[in-house]
This record gives sequence, C-alpha cells and structure tokens, in this order.
Amino acid sequence: MTQEINKRTMVQLAAKMGIPITEKQEELALLKFHNIKVIDLLPEMMVMIRSLLSEKDFSYRRKPITAIKSGLLISFQNVFNGRKEDRGMIGPATSLDQERAHVRIVPLHLDSEVKFSKQTHIEQITILIETTYLKQFLGTEQTKFSYLFNLEKTFWIDEFMSPEIAALVDEVVNSSAEVSLPDFYYRLKSLELLYFLFRNLSLRESVSYQHMTTKEIEAIYQVRNAIAASLDKALPVKELSQLLGMNELKLRKLFTQVFGKGLYPYFQHLRMQEAARLLKEERLSVSETGYRLGFTNLSHFGRLFEEHMGTKPKKWSSKT
Repeated sequence: MTQEINKRTMVQLAAKMGIPITEKQEELALLKFHNIKVIDLLPEMMVMIRSLLSEKDFSYRRKPITAIKSGLLISFQNVFNGRKEDRGMIGPATSLDQERAHVRIVPLHLDSEVKFSKQTHIEQITILIETTYLKQFLGTEQTKFSYLFNLEKTFWIDEFMSPEIAALVDEVVNSSAEVSLPDFYYRLKSLELLYFLFRNLSLRESVSYQHMTTKEIEAIYQVRNAIAASLDKALPVKELSQLLGMNELKLRKLFTQVFGKGLYPYFQHLRMQEAARLLKEERLSVSETGYRLGFTNLSHFGRLFEEHMGTKPKKWSSKT
C-alpha cells in the first residue's frame, strides 16, 4: 500500500511541476520507493525528497518544468550501491564508472535524460527555486554566479558532493515524517543545502561560461565516464577529443564549465575518492590501494591523498 501511495505522490508531483508522467507507468513500476515527500513552497520554491531503489537499468527524457516561470532545478543526490540497509559509508558507489554522489544544477526550461541504475539506492533532494528569490539570499555575492541567471544560455553544472552536503541530505531524507513546523523546517534545510553548495561553487576554477547544446552536454559526460573508468591511468586529452570529434581547447573549456575542474585535476579527484573507498570499504592496505590506482611512487600517493582528503591514507583507513 505504501508503495502505491508513494507512486501516486510521484505522479501528482510531476503534474504540479508541469511534466506529467502518467504515460510512464511502466518505468514507475521499476522503482521501489522507501520514502517520498513533496513540500510546496510556491511561488518561490518546491522541494521533493525521495529515497528509492531501481530494479533495472532504465532512463527517460524529462520535459521542461513549468511550475516556476524562471528558475533553476538543483538536485542533491547521494548514490549507494545496493539496498539502503546494506549500504556502507556515504560516498562513491562501488563501480568505477557508476555515477558518484553529486549536485546538479540546470535551468528549468531544459529537458534532460534521467537515468536509474539497477540495484542502486538513491537519496535525493530536488529543489526548484525561482531566480529572484535565490538572488535575495546571495545578496551582493550574486555577481559571482551570474552565469546561473542568464537563462537564455543553456548550461549544466555538476558539483562534487561535499561531506557536509552528503550528511545533510542523509539527515533530511531520513528525518521523521512528523517534523514540527514542516514548511519552516524544509525551507530552512533547503537553504542550508544551498549555502553549502554556493560556498563550494565560489571555489571553482574561473571560466568564461558559454552556451551548450544538449549534444555537447552528453559528449562531456562521455568524457567524464571515460575518465572514471580509467583511474589507474590518465587518458590523453587528444584521445578524449578524438572520441568526441571536438577540438582540445573547446573540450577543456566545456569540461571545466560543467565540472568546475580541469580534466587532469578532475581525474586526480576521482582517484582520491576511489582510494578513500578502497581503504575504508575494501580494507586494502595503503600500498595495495596506491598500486591499484596506478601509482608507482607511494610517497606521492600519500601526499596527494592528504591534499584531497585532509588526512594521511593510513590514518583514513583506521577511522571507524
């Protein structure tokens, strides 16, 4: 019965967002919902909180959202390999080429492909927010993020999920169904998530933002997936550009625009995320972890790990 209620809630939410999914009943049947909440704070915001497991790999095309005339869709997504009750620590999924926990920002008018992976548990908070309302909170700092408010350009931002954001998403998704003053609580928590997000965005590499076509967005994710599948060896930029049929300069610019890091810094960041997982979840030794990820100099591996994770790898692996 709870599953049916959750699915009806999902259908009702989609209708309110202006993207009816009544014709997606076959896809909905593949999703096992642990939890779903909808907090209607329109006209400024709408918040969807959901926890689900997909029984198969599938995707569907999400149409432009019309619930807010001018705004952003900001999705905070924790991704765990397997059922929630069997999951390990918050962090990357087990498979190297599987999507990591992330925060994604897109304009509401952009249609996009939504993907679900088999036996992957997702905890997600999606915030639809009106641009003028968001600017009020950014105040004088809003000029740093002007690229987000030029909605005539098509953009797509993907940010790593910081530990603070991952912990907050987990807290909110799994909060009691009967929280006091729910509208107040969820508005406050949503703004807290947005604070951490914009704090992280302010640290991104400086780049001149440009319009991106849907084809270019998909191409950049092909590159990201190729990098994630080869963490023991950096792929040559020339090889990646040939994969897309895109010149190297454009590839570098668009990749940094989407992910906030250049190709090689992004590769190193993914390596350190995977190193943290290998040390913690698979209980590999520091040397085994370093060699698996292609390091021949373990001192260099240790320095790089500490730079990214804030602690030495041996100390990290001993944490409970």
